[in-house]
Parts: sequence; structure tokens; C-alpha cells
Amino acid sequence: MNPTEPTKRPTDAAHLDDEPPSLPTELLNLPWIDGHNHAHTLSWDDRERYALSGCEGMVMVASGYHWTPYKPVEADDVRYLWDDAVNRRAAIEQNHFFTPRLGLGIHTGVRIENPDELLDAMDDYCALDEVVAVGETGVTPSQHAESWEVDEQRAVVQAQMEIADDHGLPVILHTPNRSGGSGGRSYRPRLGIPGYEKNTTLGQRPVITGENPALESVKIDVEAARDAGLDETRVVASHADQNNTDYLMRETDCYLSFTIGHSWLIGVDAADVADAIDEYGPERIMIDTDCANVLRTDPYAIKRAIFELYRYGIEPDAIRRVVLENPREVYGFSG
Repeated sequence: MNPTEPTKRPTDAAHLDDEPPSLPTELLNLPWIDGHNHAHTLSWDDRERYALSGCEGMVMVASGYHWTPYKPVEADDVRYLWDDAVNRRAAIEQNHFFTPRLGLGIHTGVRIENPDELLDAMDDYCALDEVVAVGETGVTPSQHAESWEVDEQRAVVQAQMEIADDHGLPVILHTPNRSGGSGGRSYRPRLGIPGYEKNTTLGQRPVITGENPALESVKIDVEAARDAGLDETRVVASHADQNNTDYLMRETDCYLSFTIGHSWLIGVDAADVADAIDEYGPERIMIDTDCANVLRTDPYAIKRAIFELYRYGIEPDAIRRVVLENPREVYGFSG
């Protein structure tokens, strides 16, 4: 502290080091890409929050039974989700200036009638320039409305992977998360989960049982990718957590994407990302928000994580690799 400063008594500043730490101010303006969200279902204001916090691009995933009003879910219901995203993408780009691209897929959390109709149509959708990924998809133990048996799910997942391989596209996996953020206590029956607008009374029996159904489903997905001939570096395991990270990093070449947009629900945050970077390096790690209109989510999550990762000891070059360079390369965004 300068002894001539006119404070009446010593302040905290008098006890600071003479040389303040050199802070990476480039993180203030570091652009980033969200590799998995449902931002086309959000409000205009939410998408503007993405832009204000430095979003360079995003993959808007039009795959999810939550938005289909009809149960059971038919192929036309999912096709509507694809068409809605295709229809809205250009207007979103013109309004908010970031680059929105699309992921189209068949989510297996509910049995879909006539899935072959979707698979037949998917080839044409994947030829669109704005489609940069297939998914999200992947075998799902927990089922909603109507159960879809594992063998049938796997066949649909592998068929999508084959289409992705034909078009040179990555596949976004919905990897079931087991971390949990509720502290182990259940909510009152029939009220559901506050912040997650899903009718939990339509939950069906799990189609995978045993000690670790979540990890088992990921292993089935990886087997399907191998059988489809899809290069594992084109598989992005979204919703990565402590339950699947070690398997995916040590036994596969897949990318991991940690979903941090609703940590209150799944219990994954920037500390988990930092731990993974420390253990395995940043080369195959990304983060995403999974923001959607059925969830209490945070469009600022990746911007917050950039600072949190540095506070946890991750160097700026590694942060840039995780939030920008990896998704640029995987999803084909121009630099």
C-alpha cells in the first residue's frame, strides 16, 4: 500500500502482496460454443443472454419427447420437432448474431411408433448445411409413457450412427446421469421435480436393471458405434459425470461433454470439469448447457464456467481448448 494514501487506519489493501497476481483478462472476451442445447425452445431474452455472454455458436438439438404433446409419440411428432428447428434457425441467427446449427435425432426415452419413417427421412435432413450432428440419442434405461425395449432402442441408435457415418457427422449421446443433485430426498408424490416440467407419473419400469444401468447403457451405445463403423472421435457423450468419465476416457476415443446448465438437478458443475481436465487433459473434453424450456437452466453457465475453471487452477489455453477449439473441430464451426 502506498503510505501516502489517506485512509484513517490500515485497510485490507495494506496487507496485499506488493505484486498483484497477473490475471488472464483474455478470458473476459473468450468466445465459446455450446455443443448441446435446445435454445430454439427458449425465450428471445434467453437467447440474447447467450449472445451477451460471448456465445460464438451452438448446436440446437431437435430431439426430445418432452415437446411432443401426444402420447404415445409417433414419427410425425418427432418430424415436427425437426421441422420447427429448421424453420426457426435462420431467424435466431439474424436476431442474435451467433451461429446456430442443428442436431437432429431420435431420442429413445419414450417408445416412438414408426421409427423407420424417421430413419428414412433422416438422410435428407443430414444433407442440410445447417445440420452438424445426429442426436441426441442413445440407449436410455428409464422410460417415459411407453417402454422401448433395449434391443429395439439399440437398433434405432445404431441406424442413426450409420447415417451419421455416411454424412461424416458426429453423434451426440444422451448418456444417463447418475450424479444427482437432490441430496437423496424425494419430493412429494405427483408434484414432480420443481424446475423440471415433466410428467413424472408417466414414468415406466426401467428396461435395464442391475448395479449400474446408466453405465451399461453407455457401453451399449459404444458397441453400437463400433458396429456402425462410426469413428469414436465422432461420438460426443453429453451429460458426462463421475459414473462414466473413467470408462469413456480410458476405454474409448469418445469426447466427453459435461452438462453444467442445470447443476441443481444432475449435480455436475465446473469442479467436475476441472477434475477431468487434471486427470485426462483437455483434448477430448467439452461443456454444454442443455438449456431447454422444460428446465430451470442458465444461459450464462458456460461463461461462468470459464472463470470457475481458472479459479480451480485450469490454465487459459486448456480452457480455450474445452470451450471453443474442441467444439469448433468436432461440429465443424469455422474459426
